[in-house]
Amino acid sequence: MLVFYKERLAFLAVPKTGSTAYHSALQDRADFVVTGPPELKHAPVRRYDRFFQNIFRKMYDTEMEIMAVVREPIDWLGSWYKFRGRPERVGHPHSTHDLSFDEFVQAYMKNPRPEFADVGSQSQFFRTRSNGFGASHIFKYENQDKILEFLQDRLNTHVNLQQENVSPLRDLSMSPETERKFRKTHAAEFTCHDTAL
Repeated sequence: MLVFYKERLAFLAVPKTGSTAYHSALQDRADFVVTGPPELKHAPVRRYDRFFQNIFRKMYDTEMEIMAVVREPIDWLGSWYKFRGRPERVGHPHSTHDLSFDEFVQAYMKNPRPEFADVGSQSQFFRTRSNGFGASHIFKYENQDKILEFLQDRLNTHVNLQQENVSPLRDLSMSPETERKFRKTHAAEFTCHDTAL
């Protein structure tokens, strides 16, 4: 999470959407930087509003506009699958090393989810509190040019973005039946992505 006080902007870090690269590029420019623990670095809108936004309301009588990035849901799950399939994760309960992507997506659709597939939800990340505000600026992960243009204009600075946390290549194929089921049972994930900039 990055907060730019003068510009009244909070950049929330949705997991697996390139947030680490933006943190590295902008941490020296930000007034408030949260890099850990993960529950705070990746604080969803509700948690940000309840704790962080409340500080700005009570101490400074102001609010930050919220921006964040959302990734196409199948691509997002693919990123988690690859990330958790790294060789150093073998033997860990989160490891996907011995699973196919189809098996991973099937596991993600279970309730409850197995530990290795319990990676959260982008649509839930953006849920607001009953009396809270949502994200003002939601960008699609694939539109990096729009994200950079927005940040450079808003912050009046050049953003030198470098790739970080690149996961190894893996086969991301799944059966048409699994994809149909995922699209149906998790339609909110696709709506979240479709309505972003």
